[in-house]
Amino acid sequence: MSTSVLGIDIAKQRFEAALLVNSKIKNKSFKNSTEGFESLSLWLEKQGSRKVHACLEATGNYGEDLAIYLHEAGHIVSIVNPARIKGFAQSELIRTKTDKVDAGIIARFCLAMKPDTWILPSMEIRILRALVRRADSLIDMRSQEKNRIGTAHESVIPLIKEHISYLDQEVEKIRKQIANLIEQDPKLKQKKDLLDSIPGLGKVTIPTILAELDNLEKFTHVREVVAFIGLAPKETLSGTSIKGKPRLCKIGHARLRKALYMPALVSIQCNPVMTAFYNRLKEKGKNGKVIVCAIMRKLVHIIFGILKSGKKYDPNYKPAFA
Repeated sequence: MSTSVLGIDIAKQRFEAALLVNSKIKNKSFKNSTEGFESLSLWLEKQGSRKVHACLEATGNYGEDLAIYLHEAGHIVSIVNPARIKGFAQSELIRTKTDKVDAGIIARFCLAMKPDTWILPSMEIRILRALVRRADSLIDMRSQEKNRIGTAHESVIPLIKEHISYLDQEVEKIRKQIANLIEQDPKLKQKKDLLDSIPGLGKVTIPTILAELDNLEKFTHVREVVAFIGLAPKETLSGTSIKGKPRLCKIGHARLRKALYMPALVSIQCNPVMTAFYNRLKEKGKNGKVIVCAIMRKLVHIIFGILKSGKKYDPNYKPAFA
């Protein structure tokens, strides 16, 4: 039986599909819309590929609707970190970069690496994720407007302040929607109550964790979650002459890293366990950034343990941190 693999290079308006069957690739471009998805299905049927393993890069919201459509149509779907595709392309010494070429690379990557199957989030998680990301966008917009006040002409400052006031109202409205959604869903409410027991996590951070870290079942160990978020240390060692400083590996979930930064700082002040950990690292001569990253990793350990066990935070519990 031949293996059909579909590589997809996604963009805002269109996507390029590369169907790989028996080492041969067929390409076709489609609109990134419901009409385009249906055209893709008809094209796959004409090619004799009723079920494929489709693979696309994790590029924000552009590919989510297509991934859902393919999943519901019975296809296997994988969504992978773009860094993995880039590394695979470098291994093939690919110099040309076009949508058509990229789709082919993704198809060959899928065939060779067999990435994990994407698990469709529940409707509640999709709604929560959309609301959380919308609130983040508005907050970023508000910060930009606040920064403009210092350099703006006095004639437009009232308009900027008016816009900031509007953004404040919109953020508050969305946060109420988020709170209501969590309260009305038993599973989300249970997880929210567990996370609420961790000192340092607040009403802004918890919805982000619930939205972006919804499927813990796919992780068997906390170090996998640390790597998924991008908080694992990265070392550079080669022979006896090259020894770089350990750095933070940022190949991971940027939204979760950003969400955990402020709670890490707060937990140093309000959580005795974190305060003691901070002091130990300080005594060893670690700099501020290294300490904050270590605190963030420790928070991930606590979050993972609490959500997995279903038990609230206990400051007297002494786990063996990896």
